[in-house]
Amino acid sequence: MKKSYLLFFLFFTFCNQLKAQQEEVAVKVVIQRLFDGMRAGDSVAILSVFTPKAIMQTITIDKEGKTTIQEDAVTNFVSSIGRLPKGAAFNGKFSHCGVNSFTLVKLNGEWKINYVIDTRRKQNCN
Repeated sequence: MKKSYLLFFLFFTFCNQLKAQQEEVAVKVVIQRLFDGMRAGDSVAILSVFTPKAIMQTITIDKEGKTTIQEDAVTNFVSSIGRLPKGAAFNGKFSHCGVNSFTLVKLNGEWKINYVIDTRRKQNCN
């Protein structure tokens, strides 16, 4: 009987681990689709990965050296990407470095980005 419980426990643990790995892959696919859409200048692809009320914020340091937080609507971000010629945002040149943080939510069985905050700087990027 103890062996049956042990086997059931191990099987249940394995199934949960497999499900968690599948969800992790699904989340990474959403983030990859966002960056692929940005590189391609594809506003439709970009918009498809966000929730309708997603929030985007950027932390930067202004000309006076003060930290600022800017908030923008996803639609503004998407429309600016759509107006750029393919590759113009990167154009093979350094733009900035920083960190992106994403919060995703699963809606109707599909992962979507609900919140993005990023930092941007042009120095100390090594």
